[in-house]
Amino acid sequence: MKKTKAVLLGVILWSLLLVSGCNFIRIEEEPRKPLEYSIVKNEDLPAELAALIQEKKANEFQLTYQSEKELFLIKGYGQQMSGGYSISVEELGVTSQAVFFRTQLIGPSDEKMVLSPPSYPYIVVKTEYRKESVIFE
Repeated sequence: MKKTKAVLLGVILWSLLLVSGCNFIRIEEEPRKPLEYSIVKNEDLPAELAALIQEKKANEFQLTYQSEKELFLIKGYGQQMSGGYSISVEELGVTSQAVFFRTQLIGPSDEKMVLSPPSYPYIVVKTEYRKESVIFE
């Protein structure tokens, strides 16, 4: 009796999933083509983007921002206990389905960490505008 109820429950759940329109999307991995980019200095940021970064910098964040024909990709690492951090761009590549942006936070040397106040490391990268979705890795 319990086995019959379990099978019946399984069939009902499967039917509900089919009726509700749940789909699994399979993204085929394809080679990523590198994109050209430049790192944007704080003084060269659009005012609206600079304000957004100031608002979000205390916590880890990631943003995309479009200005005319440019796409800005921003990755922030939130408050760190000292200064001296840097960020490297590990990859900025594109496939037919998405733009992939991967960065790495690099810690400070011991000398810079001793008497330094907290910092809020982030990086802003500018590339040409793309229609694909952006995936931060």
